[in-house]
Amino acid sequence: MSAFKSIPVPVQGALLVVIATFGFSVMNLLVRIASEELPLFQVTFFRNFFAFAFMLPWLMRVGITGLKTSRLKLHFIRSAIGISAMLVWFASVSWLPMAQAVALNFTVPLFATIGAALILKEDVKLRRWGATTMGFAGVLVILRPGVGDFSLLMLLPILAALLMAGSIMVVKTLTKTESTSITVFYTTVFMTIISFVPAVMVWEWPSLNVWYAVIGLGMIGAMSNLLITKALAIADASAIMPFDYARLPFMALMAFMAFGEIPDFWTWVGGGIIAASAIYIAHREARIRKRADEKISTRDTVQPASNAPRGMP
Repeated sequence: MSAFKSIPVPVQGALLVVIATFGFSVMNLLVRIASEELPLFQVTFFRNFFAFAFMLPWLMRVGITGLKTSRLKLHFIRSAIGISAMLVWFASVSWLPMAQAVALNFTVPLFATIGAALILKEDVKLRRWGATTMGFAGVLVILRPGVGDFSLLMLLPILAALLMAGSIMVVKTLTKTESTSITVFYTTVFMTIISFVPAVMVWEWPSLNVWYAVIGLGMIGAMSNLLITKALAIADASAIMPFDYARLPFMALMAFMAFGEIPDFWTWVGGGIIAASAIYIAHREARIRKRADEKISTRDTVQPASNAPRGMP
């Protein structure tokens, strides 16, 4: 641990993101394995249940008093969107070539940009719209409707990305008043409860090997999320999030080793275009936030005399 702390902070953040993306890739692999025996509703429930179990030691340390909220309804809405996104995503990695699903799911930041403009009324400049358009061009490169072997199932990871972006919109609203710990706690609890209801209706007892898979995907998913949260806490998002796109080579390698899947040329090209567009959007957002913070800092430091507090010269 001391050796890790001696590494420059930006490098620490990048390493945490790379480890997390590797973890998410393993989780996706375990989802595919579990879904070969269990209904997806049940796999989704186990993902949330074992993630919640992993959180229990942390919950005991924080205590109930540190988890009070006045926005229970919004937490529930976020969880309902999140569970829908998770279910659609699990269907994507179960029914499609895994690398292709991951590449198409890179569209989350593109949908988040559209949502920020239309729902949160953020001022999205021309460059970000251009990058968003280029990203969707990358989607067309992968799908190649009318040219390649197009299937409606290929729209599943895009639908999952749209739902994930919707979840991000709600989280942006929540984080104005709620801490990350509170948001993560209520999301995990509600998603476990919501996913339990349909899981009971199709319940099948897993074999021993699948028990290992569902426990593993819950634990690994929770740990990977914590690593991403830690990385964002210590380093600038625009500097470290490009490493999140290591998911594509990780997933391609694992899918090849486990199932013999080989991504086609267009998956790599389209995935690269989408990733480049998303990285540019993240970079532009970081620059805009930095300028806004500098303006606020300057305004607070150089305060007009007419606005000076009473009692001051």
